[in-house]
Formats: sequence, C-alpha cells, structure tokens
Amino acid sequence: MTATPETAGPQSVRLDIWLWSARLMPTRSAATAACRGGHVRRNGEATKAAQRIVVGDELRLRSPGRERIVIVTKVLVKRVGAPIAREAYEDHSPPPPPQLAAAPPRRERGTGRPTKRERRAFDRLRGRDEDPQP
Repeated sequence: MTATPETAGPQSVRLDIWLWSARLMPTRSAATAACRGGHVRRNGEATKAAQRIVVGDELRLRSPGRERIVIVTKVLVKRVGAPIAREAYEDHSPPPPPQLAAAPPRRERGTGRPTKRERRAFDRLRGRDEDPQP
C-alpha cells in the first residue's frame, strides 16, 4: 500500500501543538494557557488545548488589542520555518488598529531630569494641564 499526499501524515492534531507549530504562539505552554484562559475559540466555541483540529477549522485567537482569525489549511505536528508555517493557515484577521498619530516625546538616555519646560510639555501631552490657556 502506497501513501498518497491526501493520506500521508496525520489527519488531526492537538490544538496547542498546532498553534505552536504554525508559529501563532511562542511556546506550547503559552498555547495551552491561552486555551485555558478562554482566548482561543474553535468554530465559534471555547476549546481546550487537547482538542483535535482538522483542516477547515476556524480558530479565533484573542491577544491584547487584537483578534486573529485563521482557517487551518494544513495539519502540522512539529514546528516549521516561518514561510512553511504561513502556508498552514489562511489569515482572515481584521487589520490591526492604527497607532497613535504622535508618539510621546522621548528623552535621550543619560540626559538627566527633565527641565520645567519639558515637564510642562509632557503634562500638556498627557492632558494634565493645570493652566488652560484662555
């Protein structure tokens, strides 16, 4: 009996292993913790790390300030390189929220304490103005 590409390899794999293998989570324990915390949903339902996923499953991963929506296209058992990992899923995530237009000013390291003028500028930027201009 010869193995064809359709039957070669596993048909399903544990969710935490796949998240780690597809480089969506940095470690397997982080993937397990995300599942335990309710941050991962499979086909719209809360899931456990040990549940088996198959090709076609929709996964929703919540992280601070962002939700990723991916469709599984390939089952991975071991961690692979980033180009191959990107082929294992289709990303249907909304674009990330835009960053603030103006980043707060940064001071060079080692320049000492801010001057009175710089402190006032920081306060104005943070909205803690004591003296609103008339």
